[in-house]
Amino acid sequence: MLLIPCPWCGPRDEAEFGYGGQARVAYPEDPWALDDAAWAEYLFVRDNPEGWFAERWFHRAGCRRWCDVMRDTATNRIAGSGPTGAELPEVTR
Repeated sequence: MLLIPCPWCGPRDEAEFGYGGQARVAYPEDPWALDDAAWAEYLFVRDNPEGWFAERWFHRAGCRRWCDVMRDTATNRIAGSGPTGAELPEVTR
């Protein structure tokens, strides 16, 4: 069982959350200027590391807010969480 620490509700079971993918992906400054290949890369290509990764999670069965979580994708250990865009803990392997 994975417990995700919601910044507002405290630790909750992952079943209460929806996964939102990689956190902190910058929106293109001028999306209309992108060709199809660049737009597809923005929409679909994300990092997929083994190790620590900043992710977005939506607490759908609780406060209904988005939060950022620093999670180790190999072990599911969580170093911390915070509101979207907040400072997350720096971690090393």
